Amino acid sequence: MSGKDDFSIFYVSTNEVPESERVPLLREFYCRGLAKAEVDANEGEPFAANFTALALPEAQLMTGGLFGARIIRTKQQVIDGNDSLALVVNRSGIIGISARGHDLRLHPGDAVLTSAEDVATLERFAPGGCFSLRVPRRALATKIVDIDDAVMRVMAADTTGLRLLVDYAIALMRGEALATPALRQLGVAHLHDLLALVLGATGEVRELAGRQGVKAARLRRTKHFIADNCGQPDLSVTTVAQELGVTPRYLQRLFEADGKTFSSFLIEQRLKRAHRMLRKPEFAERPVSSIAYDVGFGDLSYFNRCFRRTFGATPSDVRSGMVE
Repeated sequence: MSGKDDFSIFYVSTNEVPESERVPLLREFYCRGLAKAEVDANEGEPFAANFTALALPEAQLMTGGLFGARIIRTKQQVIDGNDSLALVVNRSGIIGISARGHDLRLHPGDAVLTSAEDVATLERFAPGGCFSLRVPRRALATKIVDIDDAVMRVMAADTTGLRLLVDYAIALMRGEALATPALRQLGVAHLHDLLALVLGATGEVRELAGRQGVKAARLRRTKHFIADNCGQPDLSVTTVAQELGVTPRYLQRLFEADGKTFSSFLIEQRLKRAHRMLRKPEFAERPVSSIAYDVGFGDLSYFNRCFRRTFGATPSDVRSGMVE
């Protein structure tokens, strides 16, 4: 390990480490990580790990590979309040990632966004290497309307900006681009922007690219405004239209062209905010009714019906961890 001011570089290699000490070595590394995890060796298989990790303020990069073990973010660990997001890019071989009821296989070039808020397992099924970039959720919150929609969706190698992001990140790890605090701050800002480009290209940004013009730009701005202010109980198509300087009917037509209604999008954002709050330890003592009102609902019965219809579980089920 080496460090300088506000960043550190970790080098992990089992090449010269006795077999019996390899798993404990990796466990120690993950105990120090931004997202803590367990290491479970595969019985009867040789275990090896070689990778480099760079820890910066607001970003953690890692490149390399391991074989013969599973990395597990356990149910006990996800209650630690960590809400960071990680883009995992498989560079060679095959990786399996399980979370949110999905069992994904990443082939060379594939990528997926994972969340530290989820119970998850990562396992390599064929020798190879990968790259990952982990950032705090807040780094993307102002850049992506609904970041949770991008979690656990496989992105192909030709996804807009993916190759550029990986190449830029690897260059940061190899060169002198982090020599000063100012350069480190600039590098992290670039990483956040490139990651937002990659994630946007899987959803709304790609859609907007195909629908040029003022209407697309206004719809994007409207969605951001709603996502940021959905907790206001009096938020309506009229108040939002007034804030954005358009008519209520104009806003309604924007959403209709997008296949939604203003009301359905607003309710969706409120429910997703409530779901996140129910899973966070700092809200564990807050009554469900209080959370419902905090996210903008004025009727508890209506909130409960909408929540169950959307997530297939009650707020109490989500809080207790009975469902993911």
